[in-house]
Amino acid sequence: MDEAGTVLVLAGRFDPTADLVIEELNRRAVPVFRADMAEFPLRLALSASLSGDGWHGTLSTSRRTLDLAAVRSVYYRRPTRPKFPEGMSSEARKVAEREARLGFGGLLAALPCRWLPPPGKAADAEYKPLQLRIAAESGLSVPRTLITNNPSAAQQFSEAVAGAVIYKPFSHVRGVIDEHTAAVYTSIVSPEDLSHADIATTAHLFQEWVPKAYEVRLTAVGGRVFAAEIHADSDAGHIDWRSDYESHSYAVCDPPVSVTAGVLRMLQRLELPYGAFDFAITPDGDWRFLEVNPSGQFGFVEQATGLPITAAIADYLEGKGL
Repeated sequence: MDEAGTVLVLAGRFDPTADLVIEELNRRAVPVFRADMAEFPLRLALSASLSGDGWHGTLSTSRRTLDLAAVRSVYYRRPTRPKFPEGMSSEARKVAEREARLGFGGLLAALPCRWLPPPGKAADAEYKPLQLRIAAESGLSVPRTLITNNPSAAQQFSEAVAGAVIYKPFSHVRGVIDEHTAAVYTSIVSPEDLSHADIATTAHLFQEWVPKAYEVRLTAVGGRVFAAEIHADSDAGHIDWRSDYESHSYAVCDPPVSVTAGVLRMLQRLELPYGAFDFAITPDGDWRFLEVNPSGQFGFVEQATGLPITAAIADYLEGKGL
């Protein structure tokens, strides 16, 4: 790998997580070119040709130009969608979006460099049914889970669990209701909820409730593992810590060897160099896998604990540890 190469950062313009990584790369004097897919095609120009056995060309803004042959790695941190001229018809916009994804995105995917994370693999890993199966196959303990749009099946699942059941969305659900931002978090559901006709309208994920002493956010980067306990002091935070960050306290912890092995095995199966894992730790000390986010945030954990996650990401992007 060319030690003088540039790290291409694909991220939204207001992304504190990407900012942390860029600041660390700047501190190391590693060249960085930051862009957002939303800048293409109006503020980001692409020109590349196939010559010999590779693509050669540039990405250019009004201020900077990136030589594609100089890219050593790509940090893919939730870039936003391309933006097209206001006057485009909806049909033309659909075609342009597809062509941008396959042309611009396809060219970047063809660069012979490492990605964190590879977009296609990260997209696959977003499927909770897939990650739950691979977690179980990798030796991690997974709560009993049902996916259904059948209220009767949901009721039967609750009876089989013989305890509390939670509902969780398959993706982050956010919106605006009555001019207020609203989000759907994990929630405990009652038997009456499980008979509701709305369950038939789409796929729902139900799991047995795992009694928690606390939760752990485990971040794995390039084979290195960083784990932090999350203790929530509110009822909402105890059910889903993402619903109440203000109630948290944190502590660095060492995961069991079997959990570390399962996490690394899972990332290998998913072909990902990075994952932000969430575990529920029972009062008996058992680690129960909840989910993995292939592009999950880590800044709040690092700020609270001092765990060197940013440095580990920069190491991976810089090419250290190959």
